[in-house]
Amino acid sequence: MAVASLTPPGNVSKRVFPKIIVLDDDPTGSQTVHSCLLLLKWDVASLVRGLEDESPIFFVLTNTRSLPPQSAAAVTREVCRNLKQALAQTGIANYLLVSRSDSTLRGHYPLETDVISEELGPFDATFLVPAFFEGGRVTVNGIHYIDQNGVRTAVHDTEFALDASFGFRSSHLPTYVEEKTQGRIQANQVQQLDLNMIRAGGLTPWLVSLANSCCVAVDGECQGDLDLVATALREAAAQGKRCLFRSAASLLTSLAQLPPQAVPMAEMASLRRSEAPGAIVVGSHVAKTTAQLEHLLEQPSVVGIEIEVQRLLNLLVQKRAGEEQTAEQLRQQWLQQLQVQIHQHHRNGKTPVIFTSRKVIAPPEGETVLTFGRHLSDFLMDIVRGLPPSLSFLISKGGITSNDILSQALDLEQVRLAGQLIPGVCIVQTSAEHPKFPSLPVVMFPGNVGNSEDLTLAYRCLSGRA
Repeated sequence: MAVASLTPPGNVSKRVFPKIIVLDDDPTGSQTVHSCLLLLKWDVASLVRGLEDESPIFFVLTNTRSLPPQSAAAVTREVCRNLKQALAQTGIANYLLVSRSDSTLRGHYPLETDVISEELGPFDATFLVPAFFEGGRVTVNGIHYIDQNGVRTAVHDTEFALDASFGFRSSHLPTYVEEKTQGRIQANQVQQLDLNMIRAGGLTPWLVSLANSCCVAVDGECQGDLDLVATALREAAAQGKRCLFRSAASLLTSLAQLPPQAVPMAEMASLRRSEAPGAIVVGSHVAKTTAQLEHLLEQPSVVGIEIEVQRLLNLLVQKRAGEEQTAEQLRQQWLQQLQVQIHQHHRNGKTPVIFTSRKVIAPPEGETVLTFGRHLSDFLMDIVRGLPPSLSFLISKGGITSNDILSQALDLEQVRLAGQLIPGVCIVQTSAEHPKFPSLPVVMFPGNVGNSEDLTLAYRCLSGRA
């Protein structure tokens, strides 16, 4: 396994407490911070490295959003049990634990926070903080909104609420909690930390009064709101309060309080390895990604290579019908044809955009959306492994796709986050010792972030065409 960029930048201030530990269900939760470790393995030794690192925050990339519930619970439990040992070894007792998930309320909730509480609890309170300001997601009066073309829209009125695996009916966080806990926590039992309370100040005594694993829904309309909350939370933690968080990325900005990133956004093109073309892999299929893909493909310097999901499904059905050898031969032939195309375009100075077909196809019998998604991702990772070694950069669109590229295709155990390429879109770089792609900048672009032009903007910024 390869290990990337293990030396933290010199401008990260040394802090002892509290250590912020983030269990991230896909790798895009680091989209508002920088200079910290992202761990793709969670053995005790790896977790000790995260705890002892100079940065006040580190991430454990569990990728549980791509897993069925039983597997997600098992992974979360394993991380927690190893973390308990790592905390004992390092002697760290004062820490903040965050279950980072999607800012559109998708993910294994309350499963993950339940497992964390069982293994590392009890906690006095669990805070639900889904605000992500760079992505236009705010929470006001307990209702979570997303900006859609300049219109503040309740998230339950968007495509995200219809997610086949993680759908929901209400954007009102107390009602959402009741729905997701199947009534175990009633809406009227959820305490609300609203904007009036936050902006009035003096939150610490109220936070200190919380007990008995209560659930708290937190408003946030701008970063300053969460800055106030984070300050009070640190004060409460110093007084012995044990808090657990289910949050999106913006809370992490306020908790970590990092200095400016070492490489400014405007200078991120300096990370690319050469003047050669890069490559872009688009796995996310939400409508926002599709609009961004269509805009990107209008660029004369890129060329689209479509991966037909129906074709992969047909191969899977053929394999299950007993024709395993034939199906595998056809898969390998298809893979080879795609790789020949990609290398040819690269030699011609074009950036290949490898994307899954946009039509949503029902998984075959016996498969869920998540399990069939693993077959599709495995095929994409085979393509990434065969990309030209002279690639100057790689952009990954979609959280699960990004995780699989780092952990499987690039075979990384950990990587240090360079910072943000554009707001809400983070970039890492492989080590100079990587066996195939040394010092390769990799952009992790969330599927549900940005306007229709932002994927093109990220490409132009990193390729030096901005």
